[in-house]
Amino acid sequence: MRLGIDLDGVVANFTEGWVTRYNEDFGASLSPEDVTTWGAMTEIAHFADMEEFWSWAAASSRPTIFRHLPLYPGALDAIKRLSARHDIVIVTAKPNARADEDTRAWIADVGLPASEVHITEEKWRIDCDVYLDDAPHQLRELTLHRPDRVVCRFVRPWNQPYPGTRDVRDWDEFVSLVDQVWC
Repeated sequence: MRLGIDLDGVVANFTEGWVTRYNEDFGASLSPEDVTTWGAMTEIAHFADMEEFWSWAAASSRPTIFRHLPLYPGALDAIKRLSARHDIVIVTAKPNARADEDTRAWIADVGLPASEVHITEEKWRIDCDVYLDDAPHQLRELTLHRPDRVVCRFVRPWNQPYPGTRDVRDWDEFVSLVDQVWC
């Protein structure tokens, strides 16, 4: 099967990455646990809007925040196990070309066994049998455009249950779900 897997918030701990850099840059003391909504960058940090956030996150004097994100526990091991039986198709969205480059370098550095990498906001256009995402708007679009596919919501504080999705709380649960669908 083709497994369409998102990166940020699913494989890579984007929240920990941006919060750590924000604290270093601005002498703040935010915690990843403070992030409970999708747009938290403009709610708990000083950014006026997402454009300002992305400008900071991709400052040209250093790599973007996507270059050195920590992995979520169990993610790499689970994806390696799944790649023995299925095609791992990374389907992620990024704000600009520099973030695209840093994401591809990050994938290589961590040794993510991906047979394809697609960087697009229209994830539903990439044909997969099972999708795994955490973004509320992506879950909505995937269920709308791919109602005959299995769409999994990686449960995070910033998303809520969505009709037509299956909840996944950790990587072992996702592997089990894929095994059930495959049989």
